[in-house]
Amino acid sequence: MTHSDQTYQHSIDARGLLCPEPVMMLHNAVRDAASGDVIEVLATDPSTQRDIARFCEFLSHELVAVAQQDDEYRFLVRKG
Repeated sequence: MTHSDQTYQHSIDARGLLCPEPVMMLHNAVRDAASGDVIEVLATDPSTQRDIARFCEFLSHELVAVAQQDDEYRFLVRKG
């Protein structure tokens, strides 16, 4: 998967993990991040598409980008 020019301050490799683990890892990273920080999440569970979007909406974070290549997903989340 190619990475965009978007910079990020934190990265989570949740490939091979099933939900809710990737979302729990994102929740922990958001808690430790500064407001405005961008967190990259790499995942392979298709459920992360729905779950990370809902997480961001519910907790007022911005889902900056979503990309998929084959069975891998990449999310960029900005802490609100």
